[in-house]
Amino acid sequence: MLGLMQDWPLRCHRIIDHAALFHANREVVSRSVEGPIHRTTYAAIRTKALKTAQALEAEGIRVGDRVATLAWNTGRHLEVWYGILGCGAVYHTVNPRLFPEQIAYIVGHAEDRVLFTDLTFVPLLEKLADKLPTVERYIVLTDAAHMPQTSLKNAVAYEDWIAGFDGDYAWKEVDENAAAGMCYTSGTTGNPKGVLYSHRSNVLHSMAALQVDMLGLSSNDVVMPVVPMFHANGWSLAFGMPMAGSKCVMPGAKMDGASIHELLESEGVTCTAAVPTIWLMLLQHLEETGGKLSTLKKVVIGGSACPRAMTKKFQDTYGVEVIHAWGMTEMSPLGTLCSLKPAYAKLTGDARLDVQEKQGHPPFTIEMKITDDEGNPLPWDDKTFGRLKVRGPAITSSYFKGEGGEILDEEGYFDTNDVGTIDQEGYLRITDRSKDVIKSGGEWISSIDLENLAVGHPDVAEAAVIGIAHPKWDERPLLIIVRKEGREVEAGDILDFMKGKIANWWMPDAVAFVDEIPHTATGKIQKTTLREQFHDYKFTDA
Repeated sequence: MLGLMQDWPLRCHRIIDHAALFHANREVVSRSVEGPIHRTTYAAIRTKALKTAQALEAEGIRVGDRVATLAWNTGRHLEVWYGILGCGAVYHTVNPRLFPEQIAYIVGHAEDRVLFTDLTFVPLLEKLADKLPTVERYIVLTDAAHMPQTSLKNAVAYEDWIAGFDGDYAWKEVDENAAAGMCYTSGTTGNPKGVLYSHRSNVLHSMAALQVDMLGLSSNDVVMPVVPMFHANGWSLAFGMPMAGSKCVMPGAKMDGASIHELLESEGVTCTAAVPTIWLMLLQHLEETGGKLSTLKKVVIGGSACPRAMTKKFQDTYGVEVIHAWGMTEMSPLGTLCSLKPAYAKLTGDARLDVQEKQGHPPFTIEMKITDDEGNPLPWDDKTFGRLKVRGPAITSSYFKGEGGEILDEEGYFDTNDVGTIDQEGYLRITDRSKDVIKSGGEWISSIDLENLAVGHPDVAEAAVIGIAHPKWDERPLLIIVRKEGREVEAGDILDFMKGKIANWWMPDAVAFVDEIPHTATGKIQKTTLREQFHDYKFTDA
C-alpha cells in the first residue's frame, strides 16, 4: 500500500520560488566586484534567474549540459546559480585558486559549454582560452559600462545578455534525482575528481543543515557566507539562506579583515561562515584597531581544524559563539557541527572548550562509523582512532565519469580518508587526514592537535606539523611555525608552552621557523609541499 501524499519533487528552483513568495523583500546585499555596495531582494533574484534560464535556453543549453561559474560571492552569482538550475542545466563552480592547468583540466573534463565569470578573472581566462575548447561563450558578470575589451570567445556583459528577455519562463520539470551541480575536489590522488549533486540531494542537505542543532538559520538572521560559492558547494548557504528567508550579505572579492569587519558591522550580520585563515585576518584586524562585533552572534568555522585559541578569543573577547564544523565536497558538504547537546551544554571554561574542539555530531541524514584498516568497526570511546566512513542521501556514490572506480564499501559507506574518534554522545573528533597522521613507535600522533596547541601561544601566527622519518620511532613530529609580525619567540618558548598539555611522547622533536606556510586552493595547510620542503630534514638526536 502506498501513501496518499502529493508527489512534490525536490527541485532546487523551488527554494528561490519560496523565498520570492514568502520573503520577497528580504535583502541580498553584495560588495560588487566593480566596487559599490549593491542591494536587491529575493524576488528580484528570482526574476533575473528566470531571465538567465531563458537566455541559456536560447543559447542552446539543454537539460544536463554543464555551465561553469568562475565568480565571487555576489547577488549576480546567486541569480546565475538558480538560472542554470532552472533550465535543467548543471552549475559547475570553478575554484579560481587552483593552478591554471587544473582549471583547464576540470572545465574540459566537465565539458562546460558556457562560462560565467567575474571581471577579476577575465585576464586569467584569456590566457587559458585556447585550452578550453568546449566553452562556446563567456558571459562577464557586469554591465556594459564596465565591460572590458576582451579576446574571449563570444564574450558579452551579463546585464546586456539578459536584457532582451522578459522572464516569462517555466522552470524545467526535471526529475528530482537529475544532476543539479558539480564541484571538483582535489582531496584525492591524481587529477581533481568531479562530485555531482542532484536536486534532491541539495534540497535534503539544505534542510538538514538548517536544523537548530546545525546552522539553525531563520528569517530573523542576517547571514554572510564568506566561504566562497566555489568552495565545496558553498557550504549549502546559497540554498539555506533563501530557504530560511535570511537576509544575505555577499562579501564579493574583498576578503581581508578590514573589509569583512566593515560588512559585519554595517549590515548587522548575525551569522557568518568561513575557513580559519579568514578569521585569523579578522581577529588580527580587530586586535590592531580595537574593533568590536556588535551584532554577530555565531561564527561557523570549518574547512580545517579550528584552533582552540580562536574559539576562546571569539567567545571570551567578543561574545560570539563558535560552531566548529566538518564536511567534504563529497558530502555536499556539511557532515557535523559542534552544537552542544544536553550532556555538554552546562560545561564551562576548559571543559567546554575541550568539547568545542571536536568537529561535532551529524544531523539526521548522515550515518558515520570508524573502522580499522581492515574495515572492522571500532568503539565510540573518544579514544580509539579509526578511519572515518559516512553514508547518506547527500553523500557521493561515485565520481563523475567513474573516476576513481568503486568508492563505497560493502555497506555503502564512503571512506573520507580522515582519521578520528567518536565519543559516547556521537561527537566526532578529526585527528588527521590518513596521509598526515604521524605514526611513531606503532602509535598515532595527531598533527592537528599539535597545531592547535601551538597556535595558542601568543607569539605564533600559524603552525603546521608533519612527520619526519626517524631511525628508531619510524616518524617523529616536526613543528613548523610562522611568528607573529615583530615577535621574537624561539623554539624553547613554544615547547615550554606545550609541556603538560599533551603526552610527553607527543612533544615535537624540533621546531622550524618559516616566513609563510603554504595553503591549498581551499585554504588548508598544504602538507605535501611542506613534506617536500623538509624532505632532507634530520633530527639532531636521531
